[in-house]
Amino acid sequence: MALRLKKNEGMTTSLILSSYNTPDWLALTLCGYLNQTDKDFEVVIADDGSGEETSELIERFKTTTDLDIQHVWHADAGFQKCTILNKAIKAAKGDYLILSDGDCVPHNDFIAVHKAYADPGFYLSGGYFKLPMQTSHAITREGIESGECFSLNWLRANGVAKNSKLLKLTQNKLLRELCNKLTPTKRTWNGHNASCFKADALKVNGFDERMRYGGEDVEFGYRLRNSGLQAKQIRYHAVCLHLEHERAYVKPDDLAANMKIRETTLREGLKYTPHGIEKER
Repeated sequence: MALRLKKNEGMTTSLILSSYNTPDWLALTLCGYLNQTDKDFEVVIADDGSGEETSELIERFKTTTDLDIQHVWHADAGFQKCTILNKAIKAAKGDYLILSDGDCVPHNDFIAVHKAYADPGFYLSGGYFKLPMQTSHAITREGIESGECFSLNWLRANGVAKNSKLLKLTQNKLLRELCNKLTPTKRTWNGHNASCFKADALKVNGFDERMRYGGEDVEFGYRLRNSGLQAKQIRYHAVCLHLEHERAYVKPDDLAANMKIRETTLREGLKYTPHGIEKER
């Protein structure tokens, strides 16, 4: 991996974390980024209108840790994730953008893996290991620092059922490579674990702000592909644990409207949205 990193020498990196009123989960997520083997990155928190508890948490991390944090916030107006992500993309100082969520705890090599596999002309498509609520509540800062919470034995002992998805957490490098090659999962842009160069995100004008919850990240990936990028699968290399939570913002009408936008982007090969970072005047 060290050899691969040389090709990106001098590349600056911004991690963009979307968040909304889940300060306990955000705290665990930020602990994961405190524990990274590669510490050369800034954190941009794309906050879709959280309250004071989240702001106070972020300020504590800014003043008591070495994390370089920007807090990009707007007032709560319902599910406006695409809008706040666009603001965060614009504010990000890095050449390279890694996007994840404030409820996804990263393995300690998460940043290093994204940097190592970054390539001009590509975006990276990662995944997550989704935890049940019982396991999510069992995770602690100490467990993140020690890496215990990524242990198969610990996960099984704390409520995770035995299944093939546990392969996502393998530390065997050869098995990781094999799984990434053989997985039938499409190399889509997944908002919880994906990355690209900032210039490519700006080229397609970021996320489509007409979209609410449901496939808005996939549509962004379609436009990246239409603009000429290819996708690399890093599903088994870049590992994060998704903490469970309620999803009161899921609405059938929004899902249907989003699907129409996605279908249009695919059918017409759209590379750019006029409803993104830069607005038509």
